[in-house]
Amino acid sequence: MRKLTCLIADDEPMALNLIESYVLKTPFLELKAKCNSAIEAMQVCEEEKNIDLFFLDIQMPELSGLEFSKLLPTTCKVIFTTAFDQYAIDGYKVSALDYLLKPFDYNEFLNAAQKARTYFEAVPESAPQKTEKKQSFIFVKSEYRQVKIEFSEVLYIEGLKDYVKIYLKDNPKPILTLMSLKKLEEELPSEDFMRVHRSYIIGLNKIEAIERNHIVIGNQQIVIAPNYKKTLMDYIEGKSL
Repeated sequence: MRKLTCLIADDEPMALNLIESYVLKTPFLELKAKCNSAIEAMQVCEEEKNIDLFFLDIQMPELSGLEFSKLLPTTCKVIFTTAFDQYAIDGYKVSALDYLLKPFDYNEFLNAAQKARTYFEAVPESAPQKTEKKQSFIFVKSEYRQVKIEFSEVLYIEGLKDYVKIYLKDNPKPILTLMSLKKLEEELPSEDFMRVHRSYIIGLNKIEAIERNHIVIGNQQIVIAPNYKKTLMDYIEGKSL
């Protein structure tokens, strides 16, 4: 079996280093990153798409391990690590594979990691890729409501740490929802939307002009990041006369 790629997030340096040492001595685990917060882990996930297993402390500043786990794709699995046993039930509510109560030794860690190994062994490695969604809308949670977002109405989307703002046509206020930009990008039809910056996704049919390194959509000028520029310009070239 292939190694399970994993990420550790814990705001306590000693705990972070201990879990790292446990991962490194476990033959079927491969450490991709260790992070001091869930915010940092979210940033890593923007670049590293193939992480199987997350070891997450629950109580972290700005964004808890519980909230971060809800932003992860269903293909990723979580093992929570915490000093507070009252969180155990909450951990299983978000389908955690296991829950490690600090301080835990290597045997306890290995038993939890083995659960992950057993889970992934039961999932075919060559599972088919997710097919492109044909639907024309999604629902997002905003201010205790599920709000319907029509793809055709989206002008652009802005990422702000653990939230995104969705700007809609004829809507003066953006829709604010707790979600990573990466997660939302996975739900959008790729033929209609494009990432042009670490913090921005645009509706391609809403582009009014491109001026140097900016996209004009209504009154908004959105910066085109250098590492996204070629993909955008290739798209524009294919639509040009």
